[in-house]
Amino acid sequence: MSTTDSANPPPTDDIWHEAHTSEDFALLRRRLRAFVFPVSALFLVWYLVYVLLADYAHGFMSIKLVGNINVGLVLGLLQFVSTFAITTIYVRYANRNLDPVAERVRARVEDAS
Repeated sequence: MSTTDSANPPPTDDIWHEAHTSEDFALLRRRLRAFVFPVSALFLVWYLVYVLLADYAHGFMSIKLVGNINVGLVLGLLQFVSTFAITTIYVRYANRNLDPVAERVRARVEDAS
């Protein structure tokens, strides 16, 4: 056990309950869900469309765009691009909308313990 552990004992169940029922924690959960649920649904629909096109629209997916690069390859690569885009957008959203509220909750828990 380090010296910092003995100076700051772990939060009690009452402190955790108070943090969990606080307005800031409710706001944090609301903001997180407001981002995660719609973006996850949108991405899953986008992925499902890609899979369905790959399975049932062979003619469309095999249209050559440039050289040997076809629509299927481009849409497949866009899956990776969209994953990185969602990650970047989430990080910006979290930095702006989630982290300040999470910091307030954390500070309140640490101050109470």
